[in-house]
Amino acid sequence: MSRGPADTEDLLRRNAPQVLGALVRRYGHFDAAEDAVQEALLAAARQWPAVGVPDNPRGWLIRVASRRLTDALRAEAARRAREERAAALTPRDAFRAPPPGADRAPREDDTLSLLFLCCHPDLTPPARIALTLRAVGGLTTAEIARAHLVPEATMAQRISRAKQKVRGVRFGRPDHWEQRLPAVLHILYLMFNEGYTATSGPSLQRRDLAREAIRLTRTVHRLLPDDCEVTGLLALMVLTDARRDARTGPHGELVPLDEQDRDRWDRAAIEEGVALVTGALGEGRAGPYQIRAAIAAVHDEAPSAEATDWREILGLYDVLVGLVPGPVERLGRAVAVAMVRGPQAGLAELGELETELSGGHRLDAVRGHLLERAGAYEEARAAYESAAARTLSLPERRYLQARAARSRP
Repeated sequence: MSRGPADTEDLLRRNAPQVLGALVRRYGHFDAAEDAVQEALLAAARQWPAVGVPDNPRGWLIRVASRRLTDALRAEAARRAREERAAALTPRDAFRAPPPGADRAPREDDTLSLLFLCCHPDLTPPARIALTLRAVGGLTTAEIARAHLVPEATMAQRISRAKQKVRGVRFGRPDHWEQRLPAVLHILYLMFNEGYTATSGPSLQRRDLAREAIRLTRTVHRLLPDDCEVTGLLALMVLTDARRDARTGPHGELVPLDEQDRDRWDRAAIEEGVALVTGALGEGRAGPYQIRAAIAAVHDEAPSAEATDWREILGLYDVLVGLVPGPVERLGRAVAVAMVRGPQAGLAELGELETELSGGHRLDAVRGHLLERAGAYEEARAAYESAAARTLSLPERRYLQARAARSRP
């Protein structure tokens, strides 16, 4: 089957985390496995456009990468004269992956196993995030650095140190998975957010990344169907992703929530998300992901922007901030305060976030919106321009520049 270069590139990008997961499952040696996967991807990029894509692309990549990795490991063992080590590195049956294409139970999902490995307790939270976005999300080091507002060299060192920490570590036993669950859910949440609203680049969304985050969360949910926070996170993703098609215009421009064509929202996804969060909230004490999902459900169920129940949203934000008093949560609450009590009340809330959110563009973007609603057009224009200068997302920058240009009486 012949494919164009863009199709081949997309196919390789989608399969890369699964291939890396399969190699780490079999051999460990994260760094060496990643190098072998990169070599297999390069070989595929050269061969497939000429001879066609194999029937089982993932199986082809796993075989080629495995050969490259075993060759590298044997060469290293020979160089160091450690024949015993070379024998020990031969894959054991316990770690042998099923044949490519065979059905696997959720715990045997290679990408999910790779995700849990990236959440190893010896890694710091920033290192977990960076390693996961690199290994599971497929982002480049430069993209991850831009998302975290750090130099690329700094991020490269962070990822390299993280790889060294997990070097030689085998995938954890099932009882280890539950210990790492909070970190895994946090990573999946961040991964989805980066896919839904990319922090940098020419496109507003990275749909492949958001889809993969949802797929992995569904897998975790199958493993732990009674965990209300897992259910809440899945509901949040489904409800948020339901608006995906309406978020951009015909030229990729950003369309804000209150201006979106709600007929383009995915009603089946909304029904699924509402059912999930309703069931989770009825099981006992609610956690942050359930509350976030409930907020998303209120937005999605409103027939129009004007009909949105902002009082309910404010009440939910009050609960959320009580659980997670972070600056992003308080910024969302400030918007809800403005919608219920007026823009001046919302602006007063923003004053408390100056220090914590001073490095990004979100605070100025919200300030511009509230100032515009308050009729302070010159101040709104300045806030929008400041936000536009700080964002690394081209669609967001264009949107903010357009708001600045039209912010007048």
